[in-house]
Amino acid sequence: MLNSEFDFLERSADDAAIGLLGCVLSSGLHGDRVSVRIVETEAYDQDDPASHAFHGISNRNRALFGRAGCTYIYVSHGIYHCCNITAGAEGFGAGALLRAVEPIEGIEALRSRRDKRSVELTNGPAKLCQALGIDMRLYGHHLEEAPLILQYAPLRPGERILRTPRIGISKAADRLRRFVIEGNLYVSKASPAIRSKAEPVQSRGGVGGQGVPDHARVC
Repeated sequence: MLNSEFDFLERSADDAAIGLLGCVLSSGLHGDRVSVRIVETEAYDQDDPASHAFHGISNRNRALFGRAGCTYIYVSHGIYHCCNITAGAEGFGAGALLRAVEPIEGIEALRSRRDKRSVELTNGPAKLCQALGIDMRLYGHHLEEAPLILQYAPLRPGERILRTPRIGISKAADRLRRFVIEGNLYVSKASPAIRSKAEPVQSRGGVGGQGVPDHARVC
């Protein structure tokens, strides 16, 4: 397990998805030094019909049932890689999908893999994996180890977190399990219907009955 700052990863998928906002992924993949800040996530677990873990453990999803703080990577539409960070107790399938990140360091390296010069560089789950060079070779990778390391960071002053329905799913589509840093330019595009259902993450009571990490609370 990662250090104590990441205790929220051992709780629910919702707590993990909230707590990861503001944290930093640092990569040494392909010899490039790159850092990005997580600004959008979605929560999934084995009790959720939209989750890859819903029908139980398989060879494809086994990482979701492992220890917290590892990568679960899958291929979407036969082409695009998407990356989750595993959460919860070992044996319970849960994780947080990384939906968008904000570049901090190494933007030219990101652009060398994804030729975009605007927020389109990393404002989606497949886009960020392409820009970072994340693929199936990192399946099950623990994020305290090179070449991809998760670093704790608090929200910036004045930032707050909103939750909305998730994007692009047909099952459990109304559940408020997508979490974003409000107003961040790199948050992925959502329909007006999804945006209209946004709610602030409350400072008391938390999400999923587990409480909200201190660094993610709304003042």
